[in-house]
Amino acid sequence: MIVVLLQLLVQYLLNLWNRHFFDSLQTRDVAALWMQVEVLVPLAAGSVLIAVTSVWARMTTQRKWREFLLRHVADYWLSQERFRRLDYTATGVENPEYRISENVRIATDSPIDLIMALLSSVLTAAVFLSILWDIGGTLNFEAFGGVWSIPGYLVIGVIVYSMVFSGLMMLVGRNLSPVIERQLQAEAELRAAADALRQENGDEAQQSDAEKRGTFWKATHVVLQRWRNLLWELMRTTLVSQSNFLLAPIVAWLLCAPKFVAGTMSLGELTQAAAAFVTVQSAFNWLVDNYSRLADWQASVHRVATFLLALDALGDPEALSEQVEAARS
Repeated sequence: MIVVLLQLLVQYLLNLWNRHFFDSLQTRDVAALWMQVEVLVPLAAGSVLIAVTSVWARMTTQRKWREFLLRHVADYWLSQERFRRLDYTATGVENPEYRISENVRIATDSPIDLIMALLSSVLTAAVFLSILWDIGGTLNFEAFGGVWSIPGYLVIGVIVYSMVFSGLMMLVGRNLSPVIERQLQAEAELRAAADALRQENGDEAQQSDAEKRGTFWKATHVVLQRWRNLLWELMRTTLVSQSNFLLAPIVAWLLCAPKFVAGTMSLGELTQAAAAFVTVQSAFNWLVDNYSRLADWQASVHRVATFLLALDALGDPEALSEQVEAARS
């Protein structure tokens, strides 16, 4: 959280630097330009150092959480012979190895990234909305025979813009989470089928080997089919996210253009406002940027949870035997 605050501070200072630099360009002030170059060096160095520290802090937290959950799930699975008593053909417990390794990793990696990104988005939106409000001010224009005023029009514009694209992402990507979960299950079944081929048949009939090969190729077909379904879902969500990436700065420039042309906004203020607009909409569009990651995390958490519930249902064999003995007596 400290790193997030430091990153926000550097981002705010770079936004101010952007304004001063372009104002110096507009006035052709060479001395001011060189001063801005000198200011940029420590800001850039600080930004790089904070970014490296952020990687260390984030991945250390993820590793510690994964270690805790991995040990918990694995110990629970192995204790009291649960791994022998579990019905692996039942829905929700297939391929426990994949759930313990891959799904546990995603279940612990993603929330750290998502929570830190959400915290950063909330703080960034709060800081840069004030910049938009101060720079944008009130937009006055003539229409329908009268003069109209829109206070804080840049703030209103970025909120409306972000709501439109967040709504589009929720609409377009509503089926992404179940598609990802089915794809993960198909990948796990393919690994299990491949592992079964390596096992010795012993005195089993040759037909058993042929059945294993058939199961493997069937699992391969299902994986490719599920991957194609995921492809179409990601294409739709990418259509929204990429459109947002391209349109955001253009919409910002168009909103600032009337005041710049009227001479009430300098070039530096225009670039600062445009950069703040993109920053705020990026913060508001946390859902748009992380929708695929959220769906992936939700699917993995569900797979780990159903596995733990299946282990819970087995109960304690010693306690069960004691209950049986007590009932008999």
